Amino acid sequence: MEQVIIIGAGPCGLAVAIELKKRGIDALILEKGSLTNSIRNYPRRMRFFSTADNIEIGGLPFPTSNVKADRTEALQYYRKAAAYFNLRFKLFTEVISYKKEGQEFIVKTSHATYKSRHLIIATGYFQQARKLNIEGEILPHVSSYYDEPYKYSFSKVAIIGGANSAIEAALELYRHNVEVHMIVRKPEFKPTAKYWLVPDIKNRIKEGKIKVHFNTVVEKIEPNKVMVKNTKSNTGSSIPADFVFSLIGYLPETAPLTNAGVEVNPETLVPKFDKNTFETNVPKLYLCGTIIAGKKTESVFIENGRDHAVQIAQEITGLK
Repeated sequence: MEQVIIIGAGPCGLAVAIELKKRGIDALILEKGSLTNSIRNYPRRMRFFSTADNIEIGGLPFPTSNVKADRTEALQYYRKAAAYFNLRFKLFTEVISYKKEGQEFIVKTSHATYKSRHLIIATGYFQQARKLNIEGEILPHVSSYYDEPYKYSFSKVAIIGGANSAIEAALELYRHNVEVHMIVRKPEFKPTAKYWLVPDIKNRIKEGKIKVHFNTVVEKIEPNKVMVKNTKSNTGSSIPADFVFSLIGYLPETAPLTNAGVEVNPETLVPKFDKNTFETNVPKLYLCGTIIAGKKTESVFIENGRDHAVQIAQEITGLK
């Protein structure tokens, strides 16, 4: 019987494990992939929006060569933090289900079944991409994740989306000899786009080096083209594309929560939880990180999600 099980080995899951360790509880962390699996799947040359000091966990300094850390630096930092605090993991162990029976939680995984007195869900959202729900979305040349530019040099790429990930991918691909078309359903890029990216992308568009289609939705994806419609003129057209990236965001996976008895708003996907303790309506089941944000995933990130860890650890242990 474990005192605490944490599902999710991302930065917030590690943060709460560290805060519990400081207070005398050696929690078991279950993770279906690798350590910080979501960060490992980020674009390989991505740089964080937050400064390095704002994504530190456990009070450990995050030394970087720049003010903002990149993907590799973050992977190294969180690995070293986990090693420093000697955290316990079961990696590449997918959680099939969890539920409370009496005073304990039964957590079934792909390898074994575990029991605990407290359960913390810190699964984030990166593994469940938003869907377009259109024909051709599952074709092999279509992906919801962008990795690096080299594979796509001297090809045509269509990028669906107008937020950070779409803009960053477009700029990087253009600079590696890719013909880039951006398809954005709104009349402008998302207001929360990284401030240093906006002038760059707008200048490349003015120069005609990146083509952007605002007020445009995708109706169908075919092997060599994307069929679109302009929502202002109500006219259709096609965009050539050897590859398509649908970078329209992600959603938290809430089905396991509802199956365990947690109340989830069907419209917003926000679970019911206490804002001071992060305990759900299921006693001793807590939420940590982006899982609390529902559809507004941009409202919770490492910078403020790590703060949940302290409050949860204090609630479980009664120690400041």
